[in-house]
Amino acid sequence: MDTVVRVGALPVPTADSHAVPPIREWAGHTGTGVALGCAALGLTTGFVDFLGDDPPGALVRERLAGSGVDFRPLISPHGTRRAVNLVSPDGRRMSFYDARDPLDLRMPPEHYLPLLRRTRHVHLSISHFTRYLYDDLAALDIPVSTDLHDWDGLTEHHRDFAFRSDLVFLSTAGAGERIGSIMREIIRDGRAEAVIATAGAGGAYLLTPEDRTPRLIPAAVPPGPVIDSNGAGDAFTCGFLYGKLSDRSLEECARLGAVAGAHACTAAGTHTALAGPDDLGAALTAAAPPPPPPPAPPAPAEPQVSGTGA
Repeated sequence: MDTVVRVGALPVPTADSHAVPPIREWAGHTGTGVALGCAALGLTTGFVDFLGDDPPGALVRERLAGSGVDFRPLISPHGTRRAVNLVSPDGRRMSFYDARDPLDLRMPPEHYLPLLRRTRHVHLSISHFTRYLYDDLAALDIPVSTDLHDWDGLTEHHRDFAFRSDLVFLSTAGAGERIGSIMREIIRDGRAEAVIATAGAGGAYLLTPEDRTPRLIPAAVPPGPVIDSNGAGDAFTCGFLYGKLSDRSLEECARLGAVAGAHACTAAGTHTALAGPDDLGAALTAAAPPPPPPPAPPAPAEPQVSGTGA
């Protein structure tokens, strides 16, 4: 669950207290966002996770009810994971994430294996317990994506996810100028067919094993004023996966991701502005180059004359 606090600026000036607009709570977490976004795009979507038997957990259940997501939570005695997000007037955010799950938390295979056996793609959040699903996913030959968020390329926690996933998303925020070398390392040492680094208003970068350097994917123009960037990365992932599962090229998938991410920034809160198929289709149509003019009709043939007549 996300508690969103709108502040006057980031970083917040040092003070004993600050007056802020009403503080709101939303069903957050990256797994929730990807599940909701994929379902909004018409993809048949299942979601398994741990959830507390507590008020934040009830809020998450309420948000997912009627969304089209087949949500199958397990009750965690440690409660529902939470985050406090500070959001500036230009929509940027700083998140304080509560990673309360203990390192020995495991999801029983009997809970997720029946779902995996009828799944064509799995997106794993980087919660510690999810790394133990990779062996089962490999045995079932199911493609996997993940989001490393602001990985700096050094933190050990992310490495399994970086090198065992087929599609790897991350933000440029943690790596800065080293993002290109980190993307190349993931391609070189892992199994990814593509690494995608999002850079907010700066667009995104796409790298495949065939590329020498990352390709720039320009940012999409939001369909309204930018209000809140919470959930924009999850929305980008959803747009990309929607394209990938529709057999589009990787570059076109990244463009779809950019459109979905921009769409998510136009409403306050987390996962409140979800793009639908028509939003992505309209944006691609608008961005497509005009078709070439039809070829000119051939000139009438000159009569050919021989010694016996025309």
